[in-house]
Amino acid sequence: MATEALAPKGVARPKVGFRVPETFLRVLKYLLFRGIALFVTVVIGVYLTVLIANMGGYLDTIRIATIQERVGAEIMNDPSLKGLPASEIRRVMDERIITEKKTLNLDQPFVFRSINYLTDALTLNLGRAEFISSDSGSRQVRSILVERMPATLLLTGASNLFLFFAAIFIALFLSRHYGSWLDRIVIAMAPSSSIPAWFYGIFLILFFASILHILPFGGMVDAPVPETLPAYIGSLLKHMILPMSALLIHSIFIAIYNWRTFFLIYSSEDYVDMAKAKGLTARTIERQYILRPTLPPIVTSFAFTLVYLWQGAIILETVFAWPGLGRLLYQAINLFDVPVIVGNTVLIAYLLVTSVFLLDIIYALLDPRVKVGGGERRA
Repeated sequence: MATEALAPKGVARPKVGFRVPETFLRVLKYLLFRGIALFVTVVIGVYLTVLIANMGGYLDTIRIATIQERVGAEIMNDPSLKGLPASEIRRVMDERIITEKKTLNLDQPFVFRSINYLTDALTLNLGRAEFISSDSGSRQVRSILVERMPATLLLTGASNLFLFFAAIFIALFLSRHYGSWLDRIVIAMAPSSSIPAWFYGIFLILFFASILHILPFGGMVDAPVPETLPAYIGSLLKHMILPMSALLIHSIFIAIYNWRTFFLIYSSEDYVDMAKAKGLTARTIERQYILRPTLPPIVTSFAFTLVYLWQGAIILETVFAWPGLGRLLYQAINLFDVPVIVGNTVLIAYLLVTSVFLLDIIYALLDPRVKVGGGERRA
């Protein structure tokens, strides 16, 4: 009361207490809504995968028919049931079928089962594969994915990382030598990337493995597996040459062409001409006025390169008999192994969404023009 009495009239009294900065609240609100939006995207994508993998519930009809056929065969070959009336045999068969359907939740409508499938997938409770097993004999989808993951990371990781950095540096070189003979060759070869990598792989196998006999047809290592580590590494590198070459031939020219065009656009900006007029060196201009503004797109491309390393190349790994996630997905599709298909999709979805979420934050740190969560607009 005394403080209020001493305060002059018309003067705002200071507020006592801790005040959360407005910028922090804005960023927190943006991240919250962005995270919710991305999670909803994952839910929709995974649920569509569940529906497609189960063919809208028709695959469960096939499962029920398979159970009926198998149970019928078991009862016909059961000596303890011989001599019983047909009605009693039919009752026993129906009871076994009902029991197995309840065990697999096939007695519920597909709508409820699809929700259960979605919940298990989102919580990474991937369950057991129906037909595929790991080399150790495990039917757990998580074990199967973990077993196939290193092979895919090795092949696609080495190929895509080499492709990314090679394309960046070659494109920078071509942007400095616009119109040269090498620049024209890259432009002329860019349409060759429309041909899939596995198509190049078939010709590489035909030439280097079938005709020249200098490289293996496929697989990851020689059979029998080399016992010493140097021999194993040498065999592994030899088997990686053809699939890596197929991936690089497929993507290298279009990647160089895209980045080269991108750098040319930024090198023609007015501030670059101003830097040249000031007498700055070509390296300084390239580093500060070309590479720095293009850093967010470069980071984005690199992040998505890392994400798609996990996906693998489905047909390419099948052509080269490479034991990775791509070949695993191809086998799962052929066998209608739904848990493996859904598990592979969930893995890619979570990695993709996590990368997008982190990129939103990285953008704000790299590019001051990006305002996280909005902000005041200047007139």
